[in-house]
Amino acid sequence: MATLDHDGAVWVLDLGDTENRFNGDSIAELSAVLDEVEGAEGPKALVVRATGKYWSNGLDLDWMMAEPERAGPLLAGVHALLSRVLVMPLPTVAAITGHCYAAGAMLSVAHDIKVMRVDRGYWCLPEVDLGLPFTPGMNAMLAAKLPKRTAHEAMTTARRYTAPEAEAAGILDATAAEDAVVSAAVARAAALTGKAGSALGEIKSRLYADAVVALAS
Repeated sequence: MATLDHDGAVWVLDLGDTENRFNGDSIAELSAVLDEVEGAEGPKALVVRATGKYWSNGLDLDWMMAEPERAGPLLAGVHALLSRVLVMPLPTVAAITGHCYAAGAMLSVAHDIKVMRVDRGYWCLPEVDLGLPFTPGMNAMLAAKLPKRTAHEAMTTARRYTAPEAEAAGILDATAAEDAVVSAAVARAAALTGKAGSALGEIKSRLYADAVVALAS
């Protein structure tokens, strides 16, 4: 279950202590939390962390396949979440505290800044090994946010990157020790709280306009 707290002007969203997969319930919960953050007045920024072994393991395939008609609405919900985080009118920092896979890895990419635990955990887009092509929206967002060679390698080989490898590949902005990941993310976010506002949202919306359109369609 996601929880929300704040450290000064920095809001800290904890995805939970499970695999933090995306299903209808978790998407609705995250949407409500983001509503609260966006509705807050004044300078602000958002840090997204997790508590357990995983930051996020992506789509809840068991939930989706239990009733196949859920697939379309779930993908639409994930697209909306990715798009929303991509262009939020406040600085966003992913504090990647554990394994980060598939749609979870995509959500991390949607953040402005990514900081990952240096000594344990993988960042991975395993879709090619699962026989699942990326949707046009996911493809557009990853292509917009990752260096081209990295996007090609990550998407076509399902490489599992350690945090140092992901930093070298341009996926991450920084790494930190286990006990410093969240504090490092909060420090980066705190330095940017004054940037929050409609201008920032418009800048990001224009910068990633093609990805936003693709995710909406």
